[in-house]
Amino acid sequence: MRIGKSANRGPRSKCGAIACVFLFACTGAHSARGQQIDNAAAIARIDASVKARIDGIAQYTDTEHYKVFHGSEATQPIAEMVVKTTYRPETGKHYDILSQSGSGIALKFGLRPLLDNEKAINEPDKVAMSWINSANYEMALNPGGPVAKEGRMCWELAIKPRRKAPNLVDGTLWVNASDFSIARLEGLSSKSPSMWSGPAHVMRQYMKMDGFAMATHARAETDSMFLGKIVVTIDYEDYLIQPRPSR
Repeated sequence: MRIGKSANRGPRSKCGAIACVFLFACTGAHSARGQQIDNAAAIARIDASVKARIDGIAQYTDTEHYKVFHGSEATQPIAEMVVKTTYRPETGKHYDILSQSGSGIALKFGLRPLLDNEKAINEPDKVAMSWINSANYEMALNPGGPVAKEGRMCWELAIKPRRKAPNLVDGTLWVNASDFSIARLEGLSSKSPSMWSGPAHVMRQYMKMDGFAMATHARAETDSMFLGKIVVTIDYEDYLIQPRPSR
């Protein structure tokens, strides 16, 4: 009889253990969603994550595919450009144009100035003014806890530039809840990118590449004097990242 009772307890014990594991997992997930952090601590973690990325990359290359669309609903680009980008902290960004096609006006007044601007703001003595950190932005954490964003749990912050510049965005920042690396940025440029256009509505998405948050897709929409409403998208691919040697 004792052997029989012992045998009957086995399956119940397994079911009980599985139920406990499931309950613990659900409780842990609920706890992760409900975790809290104060504003100052969140900003400090973001600053540390940005600094770790800056200090950790010796150089990188990628392929960037630019497209210009005439109007926010357009599905076919009026101009395209593919470039290979090389970035080194000591020299900034260098672009090699691999191909270009489409409207000469869109290339001349849309994509060429965009590349020139990116090159200018990434010069070694200026690049720090573009970093997404508390030196350049006032940040206010959404106190409701992490939110689901594009399949990831993220902290959400309202951000406001400390000065007006075409490369600084007044809007919303999402950072990964696990390590406070940048996941997404969206908002309105605090200053028009040129005298030929109005402020741009900007969005950039980031993914972890070799441990670093790197841009994967960007979109900007603005009104241009020459083309009317235009949308520029950028897809970033084929990253080759050279990390700095560990000290």
